[in-house]
Amino acid sequence: MIEIALPLIGGLVLLVLGGELLVRGAVQVATRFGVSPLVIGLTLVGFGTSTPELVTSVQAALSGSPGIAYGNIVGSNIANILLILGASAVLAPIIVSSVALKRDSAVMVAVAVVFAATAALMPLGVLIGAIFVAALAVYVFMAFRQERQSASGDHGAVYDKTIAAQEVDAALVPVEKPERSVIVSLLVALGGLGLVVLGGYFLVDGAVTLARSLGISETVIGLTIVAVGTSMPELVTSIMASIRKQADVAFGNIVGSNIYNILGIGGITAMIAPTEVPFQIVRFDNLVMIAASILLVVFAYTGRRISRMEGGLMMLLYVGYVAWLWP
Repeated sequence: MIEIALPLIGGLVLLVLGGELLVRGAVQVATRFGVSPLVIGLTLVGFGTSTPELVTSVQAALSGSPGIAYGNIVGSNIANILLILGASAVLAPIIVSSVALKRDSAVMVAVAVVFAATAALMPLGVLIGAIFVAALAVYVFMAFRQERQSASGDHGAVYDKTIAAQEVDAALVPVEKPERSVIVSLLVALGGLGLVVLGGYFLVDGAVTLARSLGISETVIGLTIVAVGTSMPELVTSIMASIRKQADVAFGNIVGSNIYNILGIGGITAMIAPTEVPFQIVRFDNLVMIAASILLVVFAYTGRRISRMEGGLMMLLYVGYVAWLWP
């Protein structure tokens, strides 16, 4: 069993560590070149914290394991809402900003529905992937324009995703400090990327081996172990945001991550390794993802907050979902 556990645990550690170094190095390089903190946040930090899911899904698809590739994406979105946001709300009730609720939660539900419908009708190929990635670019551009014009302090999901990541490590915030050279920062970013790629390889390899040894489908492993593992950055950032009394950013962090997962990770995976989404995901898990997204919006609209009781219910629903999946 150790030959299975070692790649899984080692892969997860490398993914989290590599993602951290990648974001930190990239932010330092961008800061040295005078890129604004808002642009850094909406692009480098936003995409950087999603690199574990991206690399894992692409490597799984290239390895002929679409169940792990798309199970990771769909399972991460379900875990983000029911498990991670639920746990955050139990720690501290989550205040929901109007922008994140009105604009971003609607986008999250819409992209979940579009993904589910597309996966049910056709394989996800290069064209569909390109459309998803283009849609994400438009969304980020619109978010950037709105954030730049916002004077009320009421921010959206992509901004909150950035702040949540910065709360965990103050090194991500561009502040006055002794600066590293661009070369060193670039090497840190490239080293982080290398660790993420290596970690994704080990995680996929361990997940496939585990599925075969237990006689469980790769799709179930992708929806559970791999999905929760690659969502560790979201788990850490959301929990830390709640602990540090920044629970208001936890909602936007999760909503922003779910949009990135479908449009960015799903789109790039489809472009690099076109394949069909497994029937099990199309028939059941995509519907769970949509239902969880709608439930989140309903909870958020009731009093513009997610209470401890609602968070506890979400966690119970996730336990029931996993229990339903496992044979």
